[in-house]
Amino acid sequence: MTRGIFITMEGPEGAGKTTILEMLYKHYKDKGIKIVKTREPGGIRIAEKIREIILNPDHTEMDGRTEALLYAAARRQHLVEKVIPALAEGSIVISDRFIDSSLAYQGYARGIGIEEIWKINEFAIGGVMPDLTLYFDLDPELGLARINKSNEREINRLDLEQLDFHKRVQAGYYKVIEKFPERLHKLEASQSIEDVFEQAQQAINQVLNRNR
Repeated sequence: MTRGIFITMEGPEGAGKTTILEMLYKHYKDKGIKIVKTREPGGIRIAEKIREIILNPDHTEMDGRTEALLYAAARRQHLVEKVIPALAEGSIVISDRFIDSSLAYQGYARGIGIEEIWKINEFAIGGVMPDLTLYFDLDPELGLARINKSNEREINRLDLEQLDFHKRVQAGYYKVIEKFPERLHKLEASQSIEDVFEQAQQAINQVLNRNR
């Protein structure tokens, strides 16, 4: 059986990743393609428990390295329990966030260092990397404004960070794109949902066509 395709979606807060993920999931499922949607941190029971600890707005005292290690632990469990089995069955796996979030948020924005966070996560992922990563680029001020307007989205601990932190996150993602230019595909998330969806679909179809 052919290995499935691992696609991840990255971007700052409020960039619209989750909305587009749901649209992509429905699109490919309606075409009869085996597809699994998931998220980080989370996706399975243990990782969801870790998510509750990381993103709880009451946990403002959390150290940056603690945060990074918790993300890596959740990532490992999620991989072995959900992602790797689904890929082995030949499914497309589309995940809301993966390793690049840690590199941008903890590595760059928290100032721990991209290479240091990469080393932690190398141990966690055991060589499993995405075939394609869609990066949703959006001005941090616009992203935070979208969050504040939404009544449906939960406000988590990272949303409470100052604007400067979110600007560093964006800069961190640009560094990650420099590190993995062949894998990351940049989308302008300020466009209409329909336009972003169309561009995301085109990028995924290119990968699908290469793997036929």
